[in-house]
Amino acid sequence: MKKTAKIFASLAAASMLLAACSGSPAPAEKEGAKSQTESQALTVFAAASLNKVFPQIAEEVFEPANKGVKVSFSFEGSSTLVDQLKNGAPADVFASADTRNMDKATDADLVDTPEPFALNTLTLIVPAGNPGGVTGLDDSLKSAKVIKCHAEVPCGNLTNKVLEEAGIELTPVSEEQKVTDVRGKIESGEGDAGFVYMTDAIAAGDNVEIIPIDAKGVNEYPIAVVKDSKSPELAHKFIDAVLSDEGQELLKQYGFARP
Repeated sequence: MKKTAKIFASLAAASMLLAACSGSPAPAEKEGAKSQTESQALTVFAAASLNKVFPQIAEEVFEPANKGVKVSFSFEGSSTLVDQLKNGAPADVFASADTRNMDKATDADLVDTPEPFALNTLTLIVPAGNPGGVTGLDDSLKSAKVIKCHAEVPCGNLTNKVLEEAGIELTPVSEEQKVTDVRGKIESGEGDAGFVYMTDAIAAGDNVEIIPIDAKGVNEYPIAVVKDSKSPELAHKFIDAVLSDEGQELLKQYGFARP
């Protein structure tokens, strides 16, 4: 009996050992399976005027070459994004609508060396039909309900320079934190005229009319890897996608120019 009991005990132990070996993968196998199924994430902080073209660059240029990587965006005024970075908001890439706000990020040691990737021109838009009778950078603006970006925002700083060079003083009815908000208010008829980038004027389509202005209002757009990025290699690859011929062609389609 003792001998039989020992045999059964040995068989039971062997069965348990076999089940343990076959039913539970090794830690390395678990980790490998996890890395294959989990997608990587990349967070891009970008100026509001890039809210159409950047997702397209991600979808058509970056993501096909970097399988399993999903890009998420935060589109705000460049000055707002710099403040968020200063306050510790997590991001991998920062794209500004001017060099002034990128310089703020650089001076605060928030980003690596930036690279210029696009140019954008300031223009004047009015609601379809031009109900305010705005004719350009002239006295017609003084009686019009003008909407512009706040001075801290790249489009606002550029607008102020253009108005100063033209010798025009006006009091806007509204100053927005994002150029897309200026465009939206003109589209909805809340203002008679708004200063926006050419890219925003194009995006608005038939909802607005473009009033040509004889001024050299151009902003250079720089892009950089955020120093606290958890995925700096992927961040560099996203910037490469923006600078690539395919990325530049998409930027051109939206009204941007090469720097």
